[in-house]
Amino acid sequence: MSPAVDQRLTATARLLQSHRPETGPLRVLSASGQLGYGIPEAALARGLARRPHFIGCDMGSIDPGPYYLGSGEMAAPPSMVYRDLTLVLCAALAHGIPLVIGSAGTAGARPHLDATVAIVRRIAAEKSLRFKLTTVASDLSGAQVLQALRAGRLTPIGPMPEPTEDEVLACSHTVGQCGTETLARALRETLPDVLIAGRACDTAIFATLPEMLGYPAGLALHMAKIVECTSLCCVPGGRDAMLAELTMDGFTLESMNPASHATPASVAAHALYEQADPLQVEEPTGTLHLHAARYDAVDAHRTRVSGALFVPRAVPTLKIEGAAFIGARAVLLAGIADPTMLRVLPEAIAAVTARVRSLVPGDWSLHPHIYGQGAVRSLPPAQHSAHEAGLVVEVIAPTAAEARTVAGVFKQNLLHYGYPGRVSTAGNLAFAFTPSEMDAYAAYRFVVYHVMHDAPLADIFQVETFDIHGAPERQPLKATA
Repeated sequence: MSPAVDQRLTATARLLQSHRPETGPLRVLSASGQLGYGIPEAALARGLARRPHFIGCDMGSIDPGPYYLGSGEMAAPPSMVYRDLTLVLCAALAHGIPLVIGSAGTAGARPHLDATVAIVRRIAAEKSLRFKLTTVASDLSGAQVLQALRAGRLTPIGPMPEPTEDEVLACSHTVGQCGTETLARALRETLPDVLIAGRACDTAIFATLPEMLGYPAGLALHMAKIVECTSLCCVPGGRDAMLAELTMDGFTLESMNPASHATPASVAAHALYEQADPLQVEEPTGTLHLHAARYDAVDAHRTRVSGALFVPRAVPTLKIEGAAFIGARAVLLAGIADPTMLRVLPEAIAAVTARVRSLVPGDWSLHPHIYGQGAVRSLPPAQHSAHEAGLVVEVIAPTAAEARTVAGVFKQNLLHYGYPGRVSTAGNLAFAFTPSEMDAYAAYRFVVYHVMHDAPLADIFQVETFDIHGAPERQPLKATA
């Protein structure tokens, strides 16, 4: 029997006081794989009916590239962010369970965190909600990055060049991807109803509370690695809420969409998602090993997973990401159907670019992407399209006007370029839109995409707590057994 729980406690305090692994499975509800793109309400309702112990939501990713980190803007539509946050916030508070959100506002930098909290405050005011909110800021200062750079404590992820000190300082935002150790510190010290973290490991959102309750780190992290994408691991995959029931020797996965099935094959295949090595996942304080993982069907709809092992490392590491502005961008969209031009298109683009250089001086760069000839992936010439190709020309310049100028001059010169074998002097290109050259936001690049060794985690991640007062007085919330 669970001990008596003081209903005046916050949701985190009640969970930590009331639940022990021996009292039964821990029910973890993943409501969103990227909050702000639509939570299916029917599946969320089914998940809530199963009386989860907490709700987790991933809200961001670095997958969209450096723009959102550099600009501080959200990728998801604001109206959808408001909708999804309303659903999960009201659900968690109504059921008296913690809500944990990570990578706030897409890239998890301070502007993203602040914008997310502002929406939460708006919802609280409109719905008359009262709760305790904790935030974790994930931003690094230029000085912190420079200290690691000078000490040789930065290792690039992939073919990243070592940044110069000026490049580091030019980053508009640099963040660290916090793990379970940071979220555990925030939850333990502040005991909130709602935790919203800046840039965070997807796994930390769902593994931190289980680890704090005494579940094996390997199982908690493996579970988290799968459920953070909700029902993506199912057949057919989707965005429906996912429920995991965690015990001391494994966890059972179940989509809250009855038509989406977690099979051993589909769940095991998810280990390939965003992983160079599907058997080894690096976390800030250690490595998750999946070599001995087992995937067993419970029935046609559910799979039981076991066998993961977590090996801690002596010194923590931290993935850090920093983006810097490089210019304004304009794009030109066109199609080409002349087989003769298609055969010489790369050479034609190079020749026209050289001509534009002589016509339009300045510090600009032009990047052609030929769809049908390798823009998506490298293709041998024998596999290039002989019938039709799409051309996307990206121009980056100091100002939007300069970028549009280069794109316009390039367009007109390529339109009438006299390539060998041309039959007609009419246009070589078909344009998707008019005007054919369009502004395409600011351009950013990753300057920092590195692992920081011996990272001072407590100094980097700043924890703040707020009492959100959307109603005259706090009402006791129902506890989940």
